[in-house]
Amino acid sequence: MWFFEAIPWSNAIMWLAVLGILIGLNEFIRLSKRGSIAVFMVLPVLLTPVWLMKGDEITSWFHWVKVYSALTGSIIYMVIRFTDYHKKHKWYINLVPAILALNILEAAVRELQVGLAGFNGMVDGMYYISGGWNYVNAIAGILSMLLICGWAGIYGTTGKRKDMVWPDQTIMYIIAYAVWNISYVYSCAPGNAFYSGFALNLAPIVPALFWAKGTWMQNRAHTLSFWMMWVMTFPYFFATGSAFNVGVSYNPAANWTLAWISLALNGLLAIWQLYRIGKYRLNPFKDEIWTDTKSAELVHIEK
Repeated sequence: MWFFEAIPWSNAIMWLAVLGILIGLNEFIRLSKRGSIAVFMVLPVLLTPVWLMKGDEITSWFHWVKVYSALTGSIIYMVIRFTDYHKKHKWYINLVPAILALNILEAAVRELQVGLAGFNGMVDGMYYISGGWNYVNAIAGILSMLLICGWAGIYGTTGKRKDMVWPDQTIMYIIAYAVWNISYVYSCAPGNAFYSGFALNLAPIVPALFWAKGTWMQNRAHTLSFWMMWVMTFPYFFATGSAFNVGVSYNPAANWTLAWISLALNGLLAIWQLYRIGKYRLNPFKDEIWTDTKSAELVHIEK
């Protein structure tokens, strides 16, 4: 296959299971304040000693940074979901785009590291190949970070499910981000890209498109937190050598294809966003860029 080696039916079922579990856990978290506290605050404290004991299995700095930054995002969003703190302290909303930007920057730095290292073999328990695609996708990541906008419109819902909603985060941005992240995982975490690239990116998009519109950002933090805690606890469950592993093709053409599509989508969105900012004289640090357009279809019905 172009992107992956052969995909056994059992592994395809496991992929669907991963997708379903991530979506299901997210729905549980949306419904439960106690569940949110247990999963994002209590569980990591209990698991941290376990992760420390696996120091010889978790050798990449990126895994440590990613698990705690994803959890930090989930906790920041909990304050908006369950309290009025952000209404009384307007500065607090700025933490939402800040943690998203930090997560993107972490990946862009890792992408550059992989590119500069010139990998062509086993590293940290995974087989890597480095190439120019790492630099191309790193640029796409920086663009994705610069395209963050409209956070002044973030709010928390008051319905049965407590959500943090970001109306200006449209399907255009979500798709460009998802393709960039898939390209990143494909090149920089190839051992489990089948799951952490495609299933993990699809899990937060499904509810945001169909029944929890505007919640992609919180869904992304939730599902990424679930995934990283699992990966830290069971590092080799989906990795190379596991019965559930689906290896990437290690075809440079596949890496280049993903990287160029990633850069093209983020580049086009950057041009469109700059056009709107100039035409309507918008301030990207204060104004919502997209909410008056048909493309802003991810606006929640509850407020």
